[in-house]
Amino acid sequence: MKVFIANRGEIACRVARACRENGMGSVAAVTGADREAMHAFAADEAAAVESYLDGEGLIAAAKAAGADAVHPGYGFLSESAAFAEAVTRAGLTWIGPPASAIRAIGDKMSGKAVAASAGVPTVPGYSGADQSDATLRAEILKIGLPVLVKASAGGGGKGMRVVRAEAEIEAALASCRREAAGAFQDDRLLLEKYLSPVRHVEVQVFADVHGNVVHLGERDCSVQRRHQKVIEESPSPALDAARRDEIGRLAVAIMKAAGYVNAGTCEFILDAQGRAWFLEVNARLQVEHPVTEAVTGLDLVSWQLRVAEGKPLPLRQEQIRWSGHAIELRIYAEDPERDFLPSAGTLLAWEEPRGVRIDTGVRAGSAVSPDYDPMLAKLIARGADRPAAIAA
Repeated sequence: MKVFIANRGEIACRVARACRENGMGSVAAVTGADREAMHAFAADEAAAVESYLDGEGLIAAAKAAGADAVHPGYGFLSESAAFAEAVTRAGLTWIGPPASAIRAIGDKMSGKAVAASAGVPTVPGYSGADQSDATLRAEILKIGLPVLVKASAGGGGKGMRVVRAEAEIEAALASCRREAAGAFQDDRLLLEKYLSPVRHVEVQVFADVHGNVVHLGERDCSVQRRHQKVIEESPSPALDAARRDEIGRLAVAIMKAAGYVNAGTCEFILDAQGRAWFLEVNARLQVEHPVTEAVTGLDLVSWQLRVAEGKPLPLRQEQIRWSGHAIELRIYAEDPERDFLPSAGTLLAWEEPRGVRIDTGVRAGSAVSPDYDPMLAKLIARGADRPAAIAA
């Protein structure tokens, strides 16, 4: 199988490496600005594209390169049901969940409905079709402040505001709609009761076309800034064995109800009483997947490739084992003197520490573009237990 990588940066490098290790060819999508980027050389070939958001152009480049499959990475078009459908319609294999599953559960609104149908508790809120400001305002007051306003098609902290006072409602709705339309071409909003204090825990799930569904344990993503994850770890220090098993079973139930295939993540919040509430499904490979790889010893991208070929999952649930503790830190190009705003320019120096895993798409001399996410790398440390992982 020859894989076209419809992405850039560290995830494109990660997918190219997995293709090479599995004896598969790889083609990197490369825009004009990325001609010298690391991912352009990580793959066996590079194919020129206008944009990582141009679905038709990406498919045309994949077919011209003789690719058999498309891996979307994360971000960009990775959760676009329309793009997934167009890829398969073009005769290419989509390395991800089918368009039907993305539509059923990738959207936050429909995802909550699927979770409820599977008997999984969801955060109290509103996800109705009536999106008028008057209705949303009334629903916010019915839910009771504080309320979290979220873009239905959102991710990465975009299109999210916490409303703590009635006077903030109109401005929050307007700014969330504006951000959602700009980032996701979809201005629909949903409302959730803002619970605090909570922990943010997600479960990595895998499913194949033969009906097998397993979970690979949880990741704790509670350390966030501006609603964006910055540190992730596994196992979660907030879960005991019984709660860990319960949240894993909930995640599997949701994915089965959605007819899911390939890699996906179910996100939950744990309230002060330890109750798990479903948040959303990320219908793709997560940025933080190396944390799970570190504690399971499994290669999640290789699993994706295997599932896309129609093969069954390599392990049953009872065969999956966890060992040790892992922590991932995201490294960003930001300006601390400007409230940590993204910082663009040329990376003058880059030196990687020993004894930890570094997933990156940059090197000394790389251009850091203002047009993309400023994450430069992920540092993953592993130890026999949490203190050892922190000390690593």
